[in-house]
Amino acid sequence: DPMTPSAFLETLGERILVFDGAMGTSVQTRELSADDFGGPALEGCNDYLVLSRPDVIREIHASFLEVGCDVIETDTFRANRLSLAEYGLQDRILEMNRTAARLAREVADDFSTPERPRFVAGSIGPSGYLPSTSDPTLGSVGFDELADVFEEQARGLVEGGVDVLIIETTQDILELKAAVSGIRRGLRALEAPCPIQAQVTLDTSGRMLLGTDIEAALTILESLRVDVVGLNCSTGPEHMRQPIRYLCERSTLPVSVIPNAGIPHNEGGVAVYGLTPEDLAEAHEEFVTRIGVSIVGGCCGTTPEHMVRIVDRVWGAEPLVRSVTHAPRAASAMTAFDLAQLPAPTLIGERVNTQGSRKVKELLLEDRYDEVLEVAREQVDGGAHLLDVCVALTER
Repeated sequence: DPMTPSAFLETLGERILVFDGAMGTSVQTRELSADDFGGPALEGCNDYLVLSRPDVIREIHASFLEVGCDVIETDTFRANRLSLAEYGLQDRILEMNRTAARLAREVADDFSTPERPRFVAGSIGPSGYLPSTSDPTLGSVGFDELADVFEEQARGLVEGGVDVLIIETTQDILELKAAVSGIRRGLRALEAPCPIQAQVTLDTSGRMLLGTDIEAALTILESLRVDVVGLNCSTGPEHMRQPIRYLCERSTLPVSVIPNAGIPHNEGGVAVYGLTPEDLAEAHEEFVTRIGVSIVGGCCGTTPEHMVRIVDRVWGAEPLVRSVTHAPRAASAMTAFDLAQLPAPTLIGERVNTQGSRKVKELLLEDRYDEVLEVAREQVDGGAHLLDVCVALTER
């Protein structure tokens, strides 16, 4: 059962956990050559460094543990077969994830003490596709294939010994559902419980790339029964304050926040993140002590210099006891909706239903979907809060 308690979740219940900073930023500062990556064809493939230069990745992990981080993330952000197909590495996914997890596990174990255990989070980034879109390229990979892709990655990470799986920088909520579905299937097959931390990415307007708001994202994440919910990447901490407050006020789960070191600006073709270590540490202290976040860390642009300040400010703090107002909600891909409406009652439109409407049945049999949509719009115009959709056709 994936819900079995874990040392990671037990520790998280007792005190704030600090994740590491940015793997990509750390790799950049080491100015590696094409040979370090395993040749010109693989240059820039950070995930491959666990095979070509494990010493470099080991040293990066250690650099964050040395400054007091509790959790290091594996070097596997893009180690799924869709993202790595461009490098011809799609057949080495299990090996890369297993190796990355073992490597991080060894370094974490070197630093662990009974009073201060260190943990490994298996990093699962986006596939590069957006299954919710109708874009011929980005939308060309569907739910089932994505679930398989993430199941494969998760199996490698769990076999390599991670303590938690972190789905991060998610742009498309449907991809997140596919990831959780695939991961769960993999965990069942391995008979290995492992907590799931799910993080979405919001832009400065507070929505995911395709328009999903934080209310919808949380409703969907809670329905998937993940163990930790949170935000990472895209912006610095200032744009995360409102959505993080919402998560802390509404979610019964621990909340994580892993911002960039500010919003990047371009300096001579290089992304430069302007937030100082002190600024980021101050923001995290507010997230922990005033808002009730349980996990803090650093995304793009964050270095051990950032993390040491954050550790100084929040390490050892107990999580706030949050008073959560939890209301049952339903969500579409974009927005969520409280089931208890004021003024009552909550109205559910029943017309888009082959069993209840002969007209809708005939429209569906003739594939006249635009007209079915019109029926749906009429229901909404008539005051429906939710629509019941039934497309079962015994005639087909």
